[in-house]
Amino acid sequence: MLDEHGWPATIIVLWPESAERWHARNIFPVGSIAEDPATGAAAAATGGYLRGSHAVKPPASIVIYQGSHVGRPSQLPVQIPPSARIVVSGSAARIA
Repeated sequence: MLDEHGWPATIIVLWPESAERWHARNIFPVGSIAEDPATGAAAAATGGYLRGSHAVKPPASIVIYQGSHVGRPSQLPVQIPPSARIVVSGSAARIA
């Protein structure tokens, strides 16, 4: 569908294990990689979405688990305040 419409985009799949634990996949079928193991920008957008859709009650601290499907399990801690910017933290690994 993405190729058919010329949409060079990712597909984000998100599901809750609990109120504080969310699992995400950032599938990238139109790029040179199949899936991103940890996506900070997507985690920030997800925090905004969860706040805006009332799926979490701010202030909230959640962890997004991503990357296990590509052998690089990642954890992205996300702080969701009532109205200010979403904060994503964690560490990164260089991929050669």
